[in-house]
Amino acid sequence: MKAALAQPAPWMFGAVKIEFPGYTLRLLDGSAQLNFGGETYIGIDPTFGTIDSISEIEEELGDSAPEITLSLFPPDLSATAALSHPDMQGSTVNLMLGAVDPISGSVLGTPEPMFLGEIDVPTVTLEESGQRSVSYSIVSVFERLFETEEGQRASNGYHQSIFPGELGLDFMTGTDVNLYWGSKPPAASKPSTSAVLKQIFR
Repeated sequence: MKAALAQPAPWMFGAVKIEFPGYTLRLLDGSAQLNFGGETYIGIDPTFGTIDSISEIEEELGDSAPEITLSLFPPDLSATAALSHPDMQGSTVNLMLGAVDPISGSVLGTPEPMFLGEIDVPTVTLEESGQRSVSYSIVSVFERLFETEEGQRASNGYHQSIFPGELGLDFMTGTDVNLYWGSKPPAASKPSTSAVLKQIFR
């Protein structure tokens, strides 16, 4: 594929794979059908339509996870409703770039993964022409690193939600030890070395 892309006028394609609950959508950015990785990608899906647009992918350093926007043209109202359903949130999205042999029409090498993320927020847009589109805000998998886990507790209920049937905290009603999960303890809560030594040698 790298050799093909180094040519003066390579035949390139973009592909997107979205793993919805119970349905995997495999689309190309044009009217074609290509096979790679044991899977078939097409320009128009009979259930969910075609790709409308994909935002630019930018790499930068910062305190936020990468994010792109993907828009689809659903063929009808029921497809629009299905694509914008809350169950679609969290679906894995894989965006790839590849090259095609212009003579045989076969994919050259292995397409390069350009972005791996998950659907965050869907937005339905109705154009003046009556055409509906569904836009997905797709965040990188690194977005999960920003979750604060505010619901974590040293309690029997939360403990069993993670480890069902494990009764280590079954009779726990309280603790006199402050446990800081997912965050650093306040600076004042940690005694200094000199204070500890004074307690020992008092």
